[in-house]
Amino acid sequence: MMAPTHMLFLRVVFLFLLFFDLTCCEVKKFPLLMPNVYPDRDELYLCTPARVVDDKSFYIVGFEPNATMNVAHHMLLFGCTTPGTTDQYWDCGEMAVSDQASNLRRASPCETGNHVIYAWARDAKTLELPEDVGFQVGKGTEIQYIVLQIHYSKKFPERKTDNSGLFLMYTEEPQSKLAGVLLLGVGGFIPPRSLTYMETACQIVEDKTIYPFAYRTHTHSLGRVVSGYTIKRDSKGRDHWSLIGKRDPLTPQMFYPVFDKSPVSYGGRLAARCTMDSRKRDRVTQVGPTNNDEMCNLYIMYYVQNTTPLDMKYCITEGPPYYHWTNEGNDLNNVPDFEASSLD
Repeated sequence: MMAPTHMLFLRVVFLFLLFFDLTCCEVKKFPLLMPNVYPDRDELYLCTPARVVDDKSFYIVGFEPNATMNVAHHMLLFGCTTPGTTDQYWDCGEMAVSDQASNLRRASPCETGNHVIYAWARDAKTLELPEDVGFQVGKGTEIQYIVLQIHYSKKFPERKTDNSGLFLMYTEEPQSKLAGVLLLGVGGFIPPRSLTYMETACQIVEDKTIYPFAYRTHTHSLGRVVSGYTIKRDSKGRDHWSLIGKRDPLTPQMFYPVFDKSPVSYGGRLAARCTMDSRKRDRVTQVGPTNNDEMCNLYIMYYVQNTTPLDMKYCITEGPPYYHWTNEGNDLNNVPDFEASSLD
């Protein structure tokens, strides 16, 4: 099997750098772009991989989008131990249902070692990480491949192709703070003619301290407010909710600086709520991948010091009507009910 174009390009670039003995601390860019793909149907998810050379470590320190919202509904960047396939690109919309024949192989973004590194939507701008912070990939990590996923919501006109994607800013200089992403998400469904809260919460059970520095919200058309919190319990059993971030998810879905940079350690909790407004919709809306469905996601980007990022990558609940913060047995109190759903 021929190696994917990105694999060959990446190896050539790094061999070139090694041959000329360039300094390690220079920040460089790598183009991870779709190889002129043709989205031949609505609601198509496509993935393309890049192989990281296996004898060196690299640190991703920024992301420069090369996409517009009229072409790409959203993009996700995954770090994988092994990708779903090493084809040049493939259909990676495993949750979508299509009765149309396709010549593309169908597989998940990652076969093993799934890590969300970055997400983009709604014409979000370039993101540069704080000083000394980077996502470590390559030697000594689980991330041996980088996989770009793009959701194309609409079929392209005949003979029109696309090369949207990302420019990854990276360095070979070790960073003292390693970055990670924790995705807080919710399942379930939204009843018609309703204002519905979709909520999730989880506890840090690893002996690590994370330092949140950026957050990103994501819903489809029904989202009005997405808010995220850290929760710490005092000696009297009272929960104190500190706002990580809150935003209208229909504004550019980029990573924004957190409101509260307080670290979260073992035993601390993280929580998120999406306020969904279906008061003008007469049908039930399921959580799913298409524009007719909904999503409730809050991405928290953080760093750790003198250790590796959390093994926990996702904090997912089954959502309404089954899960709410105030359910008996959730052990949460002092919930900021009004503040969590208000942009004031």
